[in-house]
Amino acid sequence: MRKDVSLFRVGKVWHYRFSIDKKRTQRSTRESAHARAIVVAERAYRAASLQSRCGRVVPTLRELAGLWLAATELTASASHRAGIETFGRLHLGVLAEVRIDQLTTELVESARNEHLQTHAPSSANHWSRKVRLLCRWAMHRGFIVEIPFKVRMLKVQRKPRATLPIDLSRQWLEALDGVASEPVRIAVRLMFGMGLRESEAGSARWEWLDAVRQTYTPGQTKGREADPVPVPGWLMDYLRPLRKPAGLIVSHADGGPFARGFTRVAIKAASARTGIGNITPHRLRGTFATLLSEHGAPVQTIQRVLRHKDVRTTLGYLESDLSHAAHAQARIAEQGGLQ
Repeated sequence: MRKDVSLFRVGKVWHYRFSIDKKRTQRSTRESAHARAIVVAERAYRAASLQSRCGRVVPTLRELAGLWLAATELTASASHRAGIETFGRLHLGVLAEVRIDQLTTELVESARNEHLQTHAPSSANHWSRKVRLLCRWAMHRGFIVEIPFKVRMLKVQRKPRATLPIDLSRQWLEALDGVASEPVRIAVRLMFGMGLRESEAGSARWEWLDAVRQTYTPGQTKGREADPVPVPGWLMDYLRPLRKPAGLIVSHADGGPFARGFTRVAIKAASARTGIGNITPHRLRGTFATLLSEHGAPVQTIQRVLRHKDVRTTLGYLESDLSHAAHAQARIAEQGGLQ
């Protein structure tokens, strides 16, 4: 342990003491193990040294969320910002007024357990990722020197996710046409036919569509990628009579963009009419990826079309087609004389 920091015990708990610029700091490490207490004390000393050099006040977690939102107003996607805004407003729990240099594994785990009382384990993992994201950003901004906690993700039982069966897609789209406005009908077809995110369908522009090459190059995406996407013939035929020289493909009558989630109600209604499971806007993207995989597209190609930076993200979108397994089981039973 560095000589500038001293440790002493009060009961079973270790406390630390140090001075920086003639300002004395003394706090509890909340640890009874000496080795862990050293780690906490040295982290506190480094954070205090950094604050002294930079003249910055270390924010609370709630304040940090506000700083992140202010700094990313023009760079982060609307969906990403909405998630952090909701997190900072509703889900910080006991951590809201804790300074980020005072966060500990015990505190973060306690807050996560409080979150688990009203939310699913998968939601708790999303919660943990948001805390970590904000703390990583705080490191880059110089508020802290390292993330002051180590919390493992919970093991979550993966549930089967719905995909739109290809043999019911025509029926499903007809049901959608019966409940949705024209802009929503177009947006859903962009999502189903090219794997666009809902936000990308909502920001799609006619000038990004190449009718000669039958490709579409998104100019506004989540990851800032600009790779062309093939446009299937049926979708090109649908768009051709509607085509304009420029402007949003999907818009209100006054030309303004739709708000986030504008396709959800129509998609839910179409799924209910056709008796298909819980199809969401993002599951249309998963359906697109799964259908490409089932029809022989290599995962690297699917990764590029979906514009994922990591192939592991792409693999998470793919669902297994159990009909192949059922067909194999039937052949096994036939060869074995079981049917």
